[in-house]
Amino acid sequence: MRTCICKLSIGVFLMLALASRASAQKVTVDFDPHASFSDYKTFMWVEPVHYPEDPLMEKRVMDAIDAALIAKGLQQVQLGADIGIVSHVATKEKRTLETLYTGFGGGWRWGLGWGQAITTPETYTIGTLVVDLFDSHTKQLIWRGVGSETLSEKPEKDTQKLTKTVEKMFKDFPPKNK
Repeated sequence: MRTCICKLSIGVFLMLALASRASAQKVTVDFDPHASFSDYKTFMWVEPVHYPEDPLMEKRVMDAIDAALIAKGLQQVQLGADIGIVSHVATKEKRTLETLYTGFGGGWRWGLGWGQAITTPETYTIGTLVVDLFDSHTKQLIWRGVGSETLSEKPEKDTQKLTKTVEKMFKDFPPKNK
């Protein structure tokens, strides 16, 4: 019984530890409160996304942003748009220590108990997407979205995370001027 509870506890601990690292998505948005977002009807890319770590993801980033803006009623054009888009992708390697406890100690109910802790270093990658929207006429930054997420080793999962990040970014777009 005690071994079963111990194994169950270890499994739950590992799931929680991995889930906390995997759900590290963070999205922030800022905008110029003086920009008249209701006047913007069209958008275009000023330069394509550059992501040397995964060139196949470049088009996915652009497609996700295009879809978000089109869903908000803007039209994509090749020249003379109201909004110009510039987007950057960066990655950063992070390290953490994962500790696995193999037993319980102390406590009146379980007895004294013995166990050990095994700590191993883990490396993971954080991807950051920055999306800047400029007023094409004044060349001024009017909106910025930044999203960070723990990346996977599977492109399908990263594409899903990208989609969710962009959806969160543009959830309240266009912003309401105060």
